[in-house]
Amino acid sequence: MKLDVIRFQFGNDATNGLLFIDDVFECYTLEDQYQETKVMHETCIPEGEYKVEYRTVGGFHTKYAAKYGSFHKGMLWIKNVPGFEYILIHSGNTDEHTSGCLIVGETQQDLDRGKDGFIGNSGDAYKKLYTKVSGALEKGDEVRIKYSNVKDLLGSDEKISDLRGQIKILEAGKQGRYIR
Repeated sequence: MKLDVIRFQFGNDATNGLLFIDDVFECYTLEDQYQETKVMHETCIPEGEYKVEYRTVGGFHTKYAAKYGSFHKGMLWIKNVPGFEYILIHSGNTDEHTSGCLIVGETQQDLDRGKDGFIGNSGDAYKKLYTKVSGALEKGDEVRIKYSNVKDLLGSDEKISDLRGQIKILEAGKQGRYIR
């Protein structure tokens, strides 16, 4: 299974992105801000590709095992990130809920409207994503996650502006409003 995180908006305190599973949009993401030099609990992880496995120890695992029961097999752990340890995929709402980890949600606030970012319906997005990823892990499939910057993928600010417009159209459609 291939997960792709495409970071498309970089704020002073947070980074917005999109998560795809095998090239199909899954959910929105929120991380700490980009910084050239890592600041503990305040920096998103470096771009690159990493293996995802279960982490079955630690505070998050204990909390999620109590919350989700047998549904929870272990935290989704992004392994071998240079300069970082215990990077997880989990639920939350703002950059205050992450220390380099990846927060997922069904809605996302533009960083121009709030410096900490906001991601909504995080629990629902997490359960939906977790079901798919844990299914692959339980079958013994390798799960990898790749972090990319949209500017590197698209190559120009004009294309990025168009992408933001397309995202707004998709969001409006999900709410039953159509932009033509």
